[in-house]
Amino acid sequence: MCPFTHANYLVLGLAVVASFIFGFLWYGPLFGKTWAQLMGIKIGECKPKPWALPLTLLGTVLTTFVLAYILYIYRPYCAYGAAFFIWLGFYVPLLFGSVTWEGRPWKLFALNAAYYFLNLQLITAVLTYWK
Repeated sequence: MCPFTHANYLVLGLAVVASFIFGFLWYGPLFGKTWAQLMGIKIGECKPKPWALPLTLLGTVLTTFVLAYILYIYRPYCAYGAAFFIWLGFYVPLLFGSVTWEGRPWKLFALNAAYYFLNLQLITAVLTYWK
């Protein structure tokens, strides 16, 4: 395993915050109603579980840390390509499962896939810009 001793934890935290803000905007004012409709959720009737936000935060921290580690290995000259292939090889197949096994609509697949793609690119931008 390659050493990862030069992590800038302030930048990692900034990337997590940027990702959280982007997620709030994406699934809130921008596409919140569309997402809720595609999920079959009536706005105002659904209350998130108390552990939803902490688990989302943990997932964002893990994604950011692992992406930072991968970018440390591959260097910034191919950072956006690395984020693309992470999306293509890991996120897209998982989202296929939501369509094939859970019966979710393809529009929801597209909405979520676009979010994850742009979110990975955003995290990559923060990590590479503020090394």
